[in-house]
Amino acid sequence: MRPRSAGALLATILLCAVSARAQDPSERSAGELMDVLMWNREPVGGPFALIDHHGKRRTEADFSGKFLLIYFGFTYCPDVCPTDLQAIGLALDQLGQAGEAVQPLFITLDPERDTPPHLAEYVSLFHPRLIGLSGDATAIRTVARQYKVYYAKVPTRDGLGYTLDHSGYIYLMDRVGRYLGFFPPGTPAERMADVIRPQLEQLQP
Repeated sequence: MRPRSAGALLATILLCAVSARAQDPSERSAGELMDVLMWNREPVGGPFALIDHHGKRRTEADFSGKFLLIYFGFTYCPDVCPTDLQAIGLALDQLGQAGEAVQPLFITLDPERDTPPHLAEYVSLFHPRLIGLSGDATAIRTVARQYKVYYAKVPTRDGLGYTLDHSGYIYLMDRVGRYLGFFPPGTPAERMADVIRPQLEQLQP
């Protein structure tokens, strides 16, 4: 898990292409934000105030003392999001009891459709400890900026709806909210567990 790895760069380019018809894009392009992460040019992470899938207000302080695996996506994502969320759940299972020190978070980029009740149904499909977070458009935009996430609405071909183009990094944060690095889209569960395990072993007396 190295922010500067060529493999991560290639995976992100392949899986997170930007549609030419994208609407309401992030303030910076996918390429610009990818460059920031690859070369660690800016701080990643920060405070947030969102609503979990039970309708409870959550801030970063609620997860103090936990490692965080944070994934940004949307529930109507047809393939990439479910694949990565499943990998996160499997990685936590492979970590066993030590994995209790890791809190997985799914932050929607589509708050218009991903209401707390809808998120509750969705996150239950992947892991019992996965927490879904939503909020108003401003709150989502703020946290996406902090984590250098690209996302943009893209009209469907029939013109009756929309999907989202978005980056697909899985962020690993330490127990005090410091950014440790990211896993690119499609990272196997075994790889995640192998990277996280040494971090957890440092907690053992």
